[in-house]
Amino acid sequence: MMAARTPGSLIALAEASGIAVAYEDARKKPQTIAPETLIAVLGRLGVAAETEAERQESLARRRAEAEAASLPSLVTAEAGAPVPLPARLDGTRYVIDLEGCGRVEGVVAGSAIAGVAASGYHELIVGGERATLAVAPEAGFWPEPRAAGRPWGIAAQIYALRRKGDGGIGDFTAVGDLAEAAAHAGADALAISPVHAMFAADPGRASPYSPSNRLVVNGLLADPAGVLGEERVRAAAAALGQAEARAALEAADLIDWEVAGQAKLALMRRLFDELDPDSRRRFEAWRAQASATVEDHAVFEVLHDLRRGADGRLQHWRDWGADYAAPDASGVARLRSERAADVGFHVFLQWLAETGLEAAQARARGAGMTIGLIADLAVGADGGGSQAWASREDVLGGLHIGAPPDIYNALGQDWGLVALDPLALRRSGFRPFLQMLRASLAWAGGVRIDHILGLHRIWVIPEGAPPTEGAYLHFPREDLLRLVALESARSRAVAIGEDLGTVPGGLREELARRRILGMSVLWFEQEKGRFLPPAKWRKDSVAMTTTHDLPTVAGWWAGRDLDWRDRLDLHPSPEAAREARSTREQERRALWKALVGSGAARGAEPPPTAAAAPVEAALAHVGATACRLALAPMEDLAGEVEQPNLPGTIDAHPNWRRRLPEAARRCEGEGLRRRLDAFRKGRTGK
Repeated sequence: MMAARTPGSLIALAEASGIAVAYEDARKKPQTIAPETLIAVLGRLGVAAETEAERQESLARRRAEAEAASLPSLVTAEAGAPVPLPARLDGTRYVIDLEGCGRVEGVVAGSAIAGVAASGYHELIVGGERATLAVAPEAGFWPEPRAAGRPWGIAAQIYALRRKGDGGIGDFTAVGDLAEAAAHAGADALAISPVHAMFAADPGRASPYSPSNRLVVNGLLADPAGVLGEERVRAAAAALGQAEARAALEAADLIDWEVAGQAKLALMRRLFDELDPDSRRRFEAWRAQASATVEDHAVFEVLHDLRRGADGRLQHWRDWGADYAAPDASGVARLRSERAADVGFHVFLQWLAETGLEAAQARARGAGMTIGLIADLAVGADGGGSQAWASREDVLGGLHIGAPPDIYNALGQDWGLVALDPLALRRSGFRPFLQMLRASLAWAGGVRIDHILGLHRIWVIPEGAPPTEGAYLHFPREDLLRLVALESARSRAVAIGEDLGTVPGGLREELARRRILGMSVLWFEQEKGRFLPPAKWRKDSVAMTTTHDLPTVAGWWAGRDLDWRDRLDLHPSPEAAREARSTREQERRALWKALVGSGAARGAEPPPTAAAAPVEAALAHVGATACRLALAPMEDLAGEVEQPNLPGTIDAHPNWRRRLPEAARRCEGEGLRRRLDAFRKGRTGK
């Protein structure tokens, strides 16, 4: 219930605009949104709400728009179920031209038309209006198992994979190497970190979950030798005098993104400028078939580097001026011609990257994986990136997305990202959402949708406000999940939704019904202070020991994450820090008891924190779960103590920089093989 001081008109306007005026937090306690926050969020959505008169006018406009609304350009439906339509269409004849062939005709009755059994994208014509009718199948795709036991795989951060010749940054050739090695060990899948395009003019911005554009690929992850040959790359590196520097970068335990990124871009630019005729023909043929999005991103990359402030610093595209404000602006048109070679270079990076990704998936499937690579679709994009620049009408300007305070982040989180606008989604027939899904599934056997809770609601924060002063904005969940299931079936690719955090009621059940797998992580699989036995884990889920944002098993056991939080003063209070230590000790004992109970470990007492953590036992425990798929993080297979990313930090913790031993890419090493065998045995029984 809202506080008494919140005007009823503000409540009504917020709800009409899709903003939740109250919610239940991670501790199941009801929370209300302050009127000032509601007004600020509404203002960022373009809805005037400062005064009572403004609110009444905005409400009247909302109601008028709803009454006059035409048939949406895309209507979603369930296979075989009646399709609701606006009441004004009752008694109107309709025609459905089925995808492929066939036609269905009838009359709208009871504000609905008869269900269509065939899933797909059909054309609906009713009352002179046309729409795409997207009919979702009963469930998304799931492959037939290739052997006895339950499917399993590995999860890896691409940049962390180490191989000789990578220039200090893991690449798609390393992904292919790991995929083949894992497949030969019996794995069905390799889940990888996001491959979205970053900022070439600022290679130090390394978080794969804060991309410039989710529709194109990060060129720094390309291996030019995989397309152009080792000899050409060695010659180019030698001509640039990079040989010694590259060797040092490759030997480092932490990636120097700025130095390694600039060196790799310089190397690839030389390769582009010296392309042999055959390679140039192949590149130009690929470019002729590439989407306008690729060209727009390439132009953005050039502009981002050129349009700097007086101090030489990179600018946000909002500061570029009207001549460069959008892909079709006059200054952009001139730049495409004047800087054709520079634009061509950034398209060339996309060619190298996409070719490398496709080759890695081909290697995975060729080695026997039933799924292969699983792409990771980030929840948002940087508002200063090329996706927001090229499609500003699709995104929520002036609002960052994040999370409210919860058990693990008492101050809440501001991810500094922008999300798609739910109203724009409907107006566009869900075009930008479908584009992102298809961009990921074009080369992968599956997709993990980061923070799938955002397809129901997402925490939005007005720019400049703390994360605590945000609100939940609702999205058309049913439509979006139907489209995920439909795209999964059409691409014959599995769909996974990261459903960790404050989960809305009924969402997990709906995901399970559509065969969109949730995520079950060891640290959270507890009830009343006890870790769940493997048989009690959710079947329609992906089991993991940990994720990129959470401590490794060895790190959790030793309290390494708590050490970092102490060092960086990330606890909300000294009392909270002490409580976290006390809770961790209780959880260690509870986890040990669960590991012994599942047969993964032996002994009455857990090993002391200074001793070797029970990583192998934890992997065996998670491998034995009832989940449809289980993924072993490479950090745990390698026995690493440090986690890839510590939420709430940027530079204070070496996020997205840690590299793995070279042998890990080949699934080699006595300890790694032993841990991998324990995990695999839990899945296959042998």
